[in-house]
Amino acid sequence: MSETVKIQDVAKAAGVSTATVSRTLSNPSVVSERTRKAVLEAVRATGYRVNRAARNLRTQRTGSILTLIPNIGNPFFSQIIAGIEQVFSEAEYSVLVSDTANIGPAGTPLSHVFQDGRADGVIVLDGILPLSSIESVKGTPNEHLVIYACEWAEGAGIPSIRSDNRSGAIQAVNHLADLGHRAIGHICGPEDNVLTGVRRAAFFEAAEARGLDVRPEWVFPGDFKLASGAAAAEAFLGLKERPTAVFSASDLMAMGFISRLSDAGVRVPEDLSVVGFDDIDLAPYFRPALTTIRQDRMELGRITAQTLLSRLRRPTEVQPDFLHIVPVELVERASTAAPAR
Repeated sequence: MSETVKIQDVAKAAGVSTATVSRTLSNPSVVSERTRKAVLEAVRATGYRVNRAARNLRTQRTGSILTLIPNIGNPFFSQIIAGIEQVFSEAEYSVLVSDTANIGPAGTPLSHVFQDGRADGVIVLDGILPLSSIESVKGTPNEHLVIYACEWAEGAGIPSIRSDNRSGAIQAVNHLADLGHRAIGHICGPEDNVLTGVRRAAFFEAAEARGLDVRPEWVFPGDFKLASGAAAAEAFLGLKERPTAVFSASDLMAMGFISRLSDAGVRVPEDLSVVGFDDIDLAPYFRPALTTIRQDRMELGRITAQTLLSRLRRPTEVQPDFLHIVPVELVERASTAAPAR
């Protein structure tokens, strides 16, 4: 076929009308599976390319989704973005990624994203984005096109797709208790982060249920980053009485913690067991390979994207306070063992 393939050529090859081709490419859920297959096969056979700029101008859409991340350098977010990309690329949307650190403390109203024609929908992975920014879309036609993923803000009143953080912390404590540990510490996330509160509360809940000894000095501050894990190790090394195991609220903090302990001659898991949270890509390759709570980050990204895509295509079927919790699981590796006698 020539480079000037038109929609009429696709319609002829598929044996349908041009309106059906247009409908299939813009909103495939409204046509039958048989029609969809016929049109997509005709598109492949003819080499037809959608003029996205013209289509977006016609439909008053940008063809883009904005994803807001609290720390673009954190490897945790990579698979979530991959899951979001997978769904939206198939739907012919571009995914834009922005670090909320660039937004500023006052916060840019999310309503501006729609008013300025920057994106058709917004996915927020930052639970401490100012509520004023989120609330700026309330009462507007785009109110249903903002979704939280991973993190959230209580009382924001927008859909949320998140991992089962409470279950993950409980699984971590139970794993250590099952190995025989009775004295367990915890490295927390940043104080203003919603994940910190949920995981810390579940840690204490599980420890109490198992009758474990948890002392205030065994609960270390952190911020989900490597350096705060190393700082927790310094505090650990200064203790007169130490726990035999530590649950870290993130893998990066667990890795910083273990690395600093190794420098000081403390062996993991021979002298101390450590459990992380996230199962980032580095976790199985770290030494010792990290026992951790696996979040299915690809699935979290896919469900978030599917939810937003559904809202873009079928706004009349929107559930206002949609909540989906993705299960987590403990992955046992080499950083945990029974306590030394």
